[in-house]
Amino acid sequence: MTGKSTTASGAVASAAASPSAPGTPDRAQRTPGRARKPRQAADGTPAAAPRTSGSGHAERVFLVQTAFAELGGYAHGPGEIAEFTGLDDSVVYRILQSGIYQRIFERVDRGLYRLRTSAAQLAFTALDHRLDGDITQTVLRRLREATDGGLAFLYMVAPFSGAQRQCVDMAVGDSDLAELGMTPRDVLSVTRSLRTGASGRTILAYLPQVLQQRVLAEPVPDQAGPGVYRDNDALLASLAEVRDLGHALGYEECMAGWNSCAAPIIWDGSIMGSALLLKPKSVMPQPPEGVVEATKEAAAELSRRGAARPSADGA
Repeated sequence: MTGKSTTASGAVASAAASPSAPGTPDRAQRTPGRARKPRQAADGTPAAAPRTSGSGHAERVFLVQTAFAELGGYAHGPGEIAEFTGLDDSVVYRILQSGIYQRIFERVDRGLYRLRTSAAQLAFTALDHRLDGDITQTVLRRLREATDGGLAFLYMVAPFSGAQRQCVDMAVGDSDLAELGMTPRDVLSVTRSLRTGASGRTILAYLPQVLQQRVLAEPVPDQAGPGVYRDNDALLASLAEVRDLGHALGYEECMAGWNSCAAPIIWDGSIMGSALLLKPKSVMPQPPEGVVEATKEAAAELSRRGAARPSADGA
């Protein structure tokens, strides 16, 4: 909701491509892995160098799928994907053709492809049973108690609206939105934006750069509070601070009179949401260390609860 200093979840699917296909473009050979762009880790720093892409056909398939997520945008051609992954154009072309048959990719225009919505279904399956309402309520209520009646919220990356967020749970006692000075329209127009508020900027700080740029191109919501970041350079600087500190402090960003603290929820290296603690400015002109630590602990607990756990046999 608020913040003043500082995915998206991905889906991976496998597709079996035939070793050869008629009509494959006759293009110059590329050395696998040659033109790969550097990736970023969850904290925004450059990730370790990827493994060589020529170790097997299955790995090549996963590289092509990952390219769609990391490149962003509406659709991509085989040449662009080949340049990004370092694979040969003909290999990429065969994988895409097989993926169409397997309902993993779809052709949206001549020479352009994108992931099918079945990839999203795989992501939903991967997220199933990660958290339940009892767990989130327990964690949020503890956060509320530890902060002397602060309003605790759980925000997650919105699955159907691009790079946005949505509130999925809260512990606010007898409070309601009217008490916060917000109408339901304000909630939809302000708090879903990742460029407004501590919880939004916390999520934004850990998203891939291509998604960050998309959010920075959006206008600031009209109903945003007086403390919202309007300058993109200042906003980007705040994201770096979030990654350095592991939390964001918000000063009247989403609404006048309310300050906040937020911390990231990360599952298996991917940002999934943020825990937010909100209090009136008159009560909390500056979030004290106790509020910061309690918010970070709540986010860490939700991160631990949602992270994948090894099976009983250790596989």
